[in-house]
Amino acid sequence: MMELCACVERELDKVLHKFLSYGQHCEQSLEELLCYVSQLRQELSSTALQGAPLSATLSLMMAQCCRKIKDTVQKLASDHKDIHSSVSRVGKAIDRNFDAELCSVVSDSVWESREKQQQILQMAIVEHLYQQGMLSVAEELSQESTLNVDLDFKQPFLELNRILEALHKQDLRPALDWAISNRQHLLELNSSLEFKLHRLHFIRLLAGGPDKQLEALSYARHFQPFARLHQRGETVPEIQVMMGSLVYLPLGIENSPYCHLLDARHWTEICETFTRDACALLGLSVESPLSVSFASGCVALPVLMNIKAVIEQRQCMGVWSHKDELPIEIELGMKCWYHSVFACPILRQQTTDSNPPIKLICGHVISRDALNKLINGGKLKCPYCPMEQNPADGKRIIF
Repeated sequence: MMELCACVERELDKVLHKFLSYGQHCEQSLEELLCYVSQLRQELSSTALQGAPLSATLSLMMAQCCRKIKDTVQKLASDHKDIHSSVSRVGKAIDRNFDAELCSVVSDSVWESREKQQQILQMAIVEHLYQQGMLSVAEELSQESTLNVDLDFKQPFLELNRILEALHKQDLRPALDWAISNRQHLLELNSSLEFKLHRLHFIRLLAGGPDKQLEALSYARHFQPFARLHQRGETVPEIQVMMGSLVYLPLGIENSPYCHLLDARHWTEICETFTRDACALLGLSVESPLSVSFASGCVALPVLMNIKAVIEQRQCMGVWSHKDELPIEIELGMKCWYHSVFACPILRQQTTDSNPPIKLICGHVISRDALNKLINGGKLKCPYCPMEQNPADGKRIIF
C-alpha cells in the first residue's frame, strides 16, 4: 500500500515542481516585458512632447514590442497547457495504482445515511486541521461545508496551538503559565511537564554565561517542590546535574562536561511532552482520529479487499451483517489498542453493547447471550464451577 502511495506521490512531486518552475518563469518573463514596454512608452511620450513625427526606428520598436508580447503570451499559454497534462497524469497514476471500487469493501449498512457519512468525514477533517494548527483552513472548511463547530470544541485546540507556537519560538512563558494553573491536574497524571519547563528556562540562563549566574541561582528555587514530590524519580539527579554545571559557568557550559544541557533536542522534547500531557488533560488524543483512521485503513484495506473477493467468489454475502464488527479480526498492533475488550469464553465472541459481559455471583464472566442459552428451568449453573444461581443476579460489567 505504501509503495502505491509513493508512486502517486512521485507524480505529484513532478507537478508541484512544474508549478514552481512555471510560476518563477512566468513572473520573470512578465517583469522583463513590463520593463521593455515602460521604456518604449517613455520614448513615445518624449517624441509626442517634442511634436516630432514618429521615426522609422520607433515604428520598428513598436512592431517588435507587439511581436514580443504575442510570443510571450503564447509561450506562457503553451507551458500552462503542459502543466494540465502533468496534472492529468496524477489522476491516471491514482487510477493505475488504486482500486476504484474501494467503497464497496465496506457495507452500506455501516452508515446511517450518506448525509451522516459526509458529516462524520467533514468533522474528522476539521478536527484534524485544528489539531495540526491549520486554524484558518479549518474555519474556511467549516463555513463552506455549513458545519456547525461549537466554540467549546475549538477552544482546547486554539489554546494548544497558541502555546505550541510559542514553544517553537523558544518562548516558555505561555507553557509555564498553563502548567502552573493546571499544576494539581498534572500531578494527578504524574506529569513532570512543569519541572521540565523550569529546567529548560534554567538552562537558558546557563547559556547566558557568568552574567546570568545570580539569576540562575535565584531561579533554582523553583526546583525545590519537585525534589520533595519526586524523591525517587529522575528529578533529583537532574537537579544535581544542573547545580553541578554552575561550577563551569565561568568557562562556558558549552566547553564543559555539561555541554549536553545545551542540546537543541530539549526543545523538541518539551514540545512532545507538552502535547502529550496537555492532550491527556484536555481529553484529546495526541494523534488526530483522522490520521489514526487513515493509518489503520492502510493496514486493514488489503485484508478487507481479499475477504471481499472470497465472499463474492463463494457467494456468501450475508457473512458481514453487523455495523459494529468486521468479518475477520485484523491485527493493527499495540499502538492502536485504546480500550479493553472481552471475548465470551463460552461462545467465543467479542461482547458488544447489545451483548455485554455479565458477572455471575461466583465471579466468573460470560456474555449475555451465553447466559440466556445456559438458563435451564429458570436457574443458571455456572459453566466453570458448580454454583447454581438466579440469572437475574448477574450484573453487567463495563471494562
